Amino acid sequence: MSSPSATHANSLTASSIGSILASMFCFAVVDALAKTVALLYPANEVTFFRMLFGLVPAVVMCCTGRHSLTERLANIDVRGQTVRALMLLGASGLFFAGLPYVPLGEAVALAYSETLIVILLAPLILRERLTRRAVAAAVVGFVGVLLVVRPSGGQTSWLGPTFLLLSAVFGALSIVQIKRIRSTDDSETTVLFFTMVGTVITGCTLIVNWRTPSAGSLVIMAILGAFATAAQLLMTVASRQADAGRLAPYNYTSIVWAAVFGYFIWHETIQPLSLFGIALIVSSAIAVAARRKDAEGPLA
Repeated sequence: MSSPSATHANSLTASSIGSILASMFCFAVVDALAKTVALLYPANEVTFFRMLFGLVPAVVMCCTGRHSLTERLANIDVRGQTVRALMLLGASGLFFAGLPYVPLGEAVALAYSETLIVILLAPLILRERLTRRAVAAAVVGFVGVLLVVRPSGGQTSWLGPTFLLLSAVFGALSIVQIKRIRSTDDSETTVLFFTMVGTVITGCTLIVNWRTPSAGSLVIMAILGAFATAAQLLMTVASRQADAGRLAPYNYTSIVWAAVFGYFIWHETIQPLSLFGIALIVSSAIAVAARRKDAEGPLA
């Protein structure tokens, strides 16, 4: 039987809804700022500054917790965290690379197809059971992906969707890897380690591909890093207050914000067929999250 505290931790409250909505808004701001600079600078450079400017708030976030920064780093699951960081770094870089070629709302929707890819990867990597409902949800979601992509046949039309779908694959691998990391590594430690590894690796790539940013672009990328860390922190808070299945419908409000930003900043519009495809992606991902919640049942 669930304890009162456990039930409260997994119930949907105004606080958890507010946190997840604020997190999704921050993520949409990050995507909009990223597209602004991705049109001017290489993807590796945008990723580097996103990591660099997010490093300070990530350190502060770890220093204000129950454990000191030294304790966190001394007991960290280095191997598991490194694999997860590399996967998520690949997802971030590929997402930034694909942004210049696809309307912002569609780009964010394609990135969310990572939830569907997890369905296929979990049985292979985690040995989880693949249910018929999960397969059906994945099929519906991937039909939605095809409707969003709808390439016209030119190389340029394929480039953005290819980057974004590869980003979703790496994102799915990072999600699967989270389940393989030691449970003693909390969310703050995971965010800090990812940011540290990302800063070092992308910093090394600047030797190959670099374009000196203007002062204005540096300010934009600094704000981008701050919003990214804030989004991760807010998501962590929401996840502690309610389970993922209950929060799932609110996760996709970032697509709405992305479409709004794309319309007002770049005058982008989403075609009706793409809107239908986005609806299929979102509904199938929510169905998967709800199914997992039901399968897990109440906490003992």
